[in-house]
Amino acid sequence: MPDIVSPATTPAPTATPATATAPDADANANAAEAAAAVSFPPGFLWGAATSAYQIEGAVREGGRTPSIWDTFSHTPGRTAGGDTGDVAVDHYHRYREDVALMARLGVNAYRFSVSWSRVQPTGRGPAVQVGLDFYRRLVDELLAAGIEPAITLYHWDLPQELEDAGGWPERETAYRFAEYARLVGEALGDRVQSWITLNEPWCSAFLGYGSGVHAPGRTDPVAALRAAHHLNLAHGLGAAALRASMPTRNRIAVSLNSSVVRALSPSPANMAAARRIDDLANGIFHGPMLHGSYPKTLLKATGSLTDWSFVRDGDLRAARASLDALGLNYYTPALVSAAEGGGRGHGADGHGASEHSPWPGADDVLFHHTPGERTEMGWSIDPTGLHELLMRYTREAPGLPLYVTENGAAYDDRPDADGRVHDPERIAYLHGHLGAVHRALADGADVRGYYLWSLMDNFEWSYGYGKRFGAVYVDYPTLTRTPKSSAHWYAEAARTHTIPPAS
Repeated sequence: MPDIVSPATTPAPTATPATATAPDADANANAAEAAAAVSFPPGFLWGAATSAYQIEGAVREGGRTPSIWDTFSHTPGRTAGGDTGDVAVDHYHRYREDVALMARLGVNAYRFSVSWSRVQPTGRGPAVQVGLDFYRRLVDELLAAGIEPAITLYHWDLPQELEDAGGWPERETAYRFAEYARLVGEALGDRVQSWITLNEPWCSAFLGYGSGVHAPGRTDPVAALRAAHHLNLAHGLGAAALRASMPTRNRIAVSLNSSVVRALSPSPANMAAARRIDDLANGIFHGPMLHGSYPKTLLKATGSLTDWSFVRDGDLRAARASLDALGLNYYTPALVSAAEGGGRGHGADGHGASEHSPWPGADDVLFHHTPGERTEMGWSIDPTGLHELLMRYTREAPGLPLYVTENGAAYDDRPDADGRVHDPERIAYLHGHLGAVHRALADGADVRGYYLWSLMDNFEWSYGYGKRFGAVYVDYPTLTRTPKSSAHWYAEAARTHTIPPAS
């Protein structure tokens, strides 16, 4: 077996003792209010983010073929209400309207993903130019509006033909991803400077192949671990393909949904449980990508499942492709403990209901709800976690610029009698989390931008259209877009480079 661990692999700074109570709310509020009076640095990006399958629709136009999410959403019982992304919010036909809306709201950066099966329908071979033409038009529209485009190459929508050939648990998929990355880089690298290889590879591996609550809906813990490794390899090979096909000025990043893992108490058993979840949530990706190794504790905890022989010589050197920036997606922290008596763990981990665990080798870890306010997703609201995450990666990857590539909240937004949509809860959420970003900047983190999730309401994966994350309200029967009060609040933040009052 190749050397896949290193003494330099760092410990888990976020797996620290924590009580069951949330951080003091008054302290959070006071800190956010203090930050509101201070400007963000010049050049700080005020962005919004979306993904292809969640907004584009037009799933059978321009040569596009099914992705795993087309197949999954059309399988009875997989999504709430049987909802699919067939139409989504019809961004494919309404992109000019959506770009104009962003411009009116003062968004100066837009992170979107490319649909792999729209560009390369079989996941191999030449690109379909009509598919690339859509993204060419979108990029040109953004640049004309003064909005910086940021492309995510993979946001969970693997071409179904590649899944039929084995999907991410198979090594070949990483090579196919590199070929796809080259095609998109050659087509758009002259106009787009910000590139993200993968979005939240943890979800692709562990929700897609472990718990099965995401596409393709498989439930095999070893396949999940294999998928994680091949996603790491795909990142490295894809980054190399981008560098070979684009101007050297372009920046390459990855977006990780790294978890802030806290132990219920500082007991040795609970701390060990937090360490295992931290390894599976964080170290399994940032270990190879930042350090060229997997955590020894991860390999030990999963040793009864696999010997990791699918890791080949050179894989980790490839995965440790030079990053120009690191994207971090944050929504809520995790609070964990060891299950009493060493039995099977249970509880809400925020990743959907399934009898299968998304945590291979950690089935006996118990997830706890933290007290305090929650979003419509049931996720606790804790801006301190975002500050903690940014500071962790300031230490983990010194000198590497950071971006918050997703942050936001779902609420049950409804228009009033005049058709306006007031969402004070989302404003309060953004106020607190932007305050956390500002505190991290003050503490030495090199944070270059913030991308609100999401620009507008859309297809929320297995939840269908029942969860609204958007700053812009979408009336799904008519597809009319209406900026919510949070959109106007965020526009003020972007215009002034400060944090406006929450009310």
